[in-house]
Amino acid sequence: MIAAEALAAALLDVEDQRSWDARAEIARALDFEREAQRLGDDLLVARARLHQANMRMRSGDIAGAAEQIWQVYEWATDHGARTLLSRTHLVWSYIHQHLGDAEQALEHAVLAVELLDDDATTHMQIWHRTKLADCLWAAGSMDAARIRYEQAEELAVQAGSPVLLCLLNNRAYTEYDTGNQHFAEEVAERLQCLAVDFDIELEPEYLDTIGAIQIGNGRFEAAEETMRLCIQRHASGKYDDADALGGYLLTLAQAQRGMGAYERAQQSLDSSRELCLERELGELLVRVHQEQAELYGARGMYAEAFAMHKEFFAAYQNLHSLQREARARTRQAMFETTEARQEAELFREQARRDPLTGLHNRRYVDERLPGMIDGESPLTVALVDLDHFKQINDRLSHDTGDQVLVRVAELLESGLDEVCPDGFAARMGGEEFLLVLPGTSVARATVLLDDIRRAIGGHDWRGITRNLPVTVSIGVAGSGEVPSRTQSALLSTADSYLYAAKHAGRDRVVSAADHHGGPRGYAGHASAA
Repeated sequence: MIAAEALAAALLDVEDQRSWDARAEIARALDFEREAQRLGDDLLVARARLHQANMRMRSGDIAGAAEQIWQVYEWATDHGARTLLSRTHLVWSYIHQHLGDAEQALEHAVLAVELLDDDATTHMQIWHRTKLADCLWAAGSMDAARIRYEQAEELAVQAGSPVLLCLLNNRAYTEYDTGNQHFAEEVAERLQCLAVDFDIELEPEYLDTIGAIQIGNGRFEAAEETMRLCIQRHASGKYDDADALGGYLLTLAQAQRGMGAYERAQQSLDSSRELCLERELGELLVRVHQEQAELYGARGMYAEAFAMHKEFFAAYQNLHSLQREARARTRQAMFETTEARQEAELFREQARRDPLTGLHNRRYVDERLPGMIDGESPLTVALVDLDHFKQINDRLSHDTGDQVLVRVAELLESGLDEVCPDGFAARMGGEEFLLVLPGTSVARATVLLDDIRRAIGGHDWRGITRNLPVTVSIGVAGSGEVPSRTQSALLSTADSYLYAAKHAGRDRVVSAADHHGGPRGYAGHASAA
């Protein structure tokens, strides 16, 4: 077991580093979550869950990631955890990228940058801007992407951060994809020089980018050398991404075709195809079909090239159909998750509401009030009880009584909204209500509550009770009056003043005792008999 500081440091380490083994990281993040729960640190729990969501997304479980990220987002929003929110939006951007939704990916990437503040790590400052640039490129706004890449690069250079290598890799690829081949190679060369400066071995993925750019610029021999080094480093086992090898072999085959080394190109392509079939890499297999058609054409085998091109086109259409279906399933799972979450929220809210009046109920009070009592601001509570309510039920009907309760609840809530918008009203049971006034002294609350009492007594009740009056008695207590500062003590004090109001003749507000110990309050001009 580790202390909160050590756990926070361990989480920061995984948050700000690139991981190759997503499944191992999920297990690690689950351990982090259990330890954070043991420590009772909700922020660390949320951070561990976000790391799980990120790794689930990377392992292909998009729906699972989306479900988990909602929990983190809600907690971070409720608690104003700005840095966590920034990281959450970045992971959400990744999820939408996987779903092929460039617009939503860009929207979340923008929020991930907008939420950066002084608490954000240097890595976040650099990487979030880099991913925003990536999303701008994917959305077809390369000019805007370049601005963000340059901002991120300036920060990375100032910090001397190795994340600059990944940034340059992404920029080199996007420039290459946009057709800016010569500038892409300039960026790739800077990437290689920086790796030497940082004494860091270039990852196979970076070498694949460099190889593709060299091919685009007709430097086939250099590309073959680059890709052989890429495959050699992949074979070292340090980079746990077995599915990537098929792509590296495909890039090697393209370089060899460009050199005219057709036999070597065919061997590389055959190896790539075998991996695609073995690992069911459908998207890569389509690209292998395309390259095979190109290789047949380069060798003058035009009939075979034409046949392979037809096979490629059929596979391409099938792939896009499968991708659409997969995305539709994932979107449906995400929709169902969101729908279930919204229903659960609705049920939770309903469980905290009185079904007759719509006010909050005792459960809500028990959840909310203790935290408000512990706060530093003054807090006043008032117990409100209808006077002679039994007469209304007995002489008219229980249905009439219910109508009176509903109308009194409306008057209490509207009256409270006018004088204390941050407060709330609740029905405690029967004809008893509670008003909570945060940031309000007892003296001030007593005056405000007497206005509400007068509004209830002066309301036109003829349409509901005919000639029977409706009045309320109110007992008021402040958190400063209760040394133990507990809910039960505060409500008990308010209840004692409510009893005093009833004993003094009803239709009045009674608040804190004066220095002689007697009740002090306001009486109505026409109290109920």
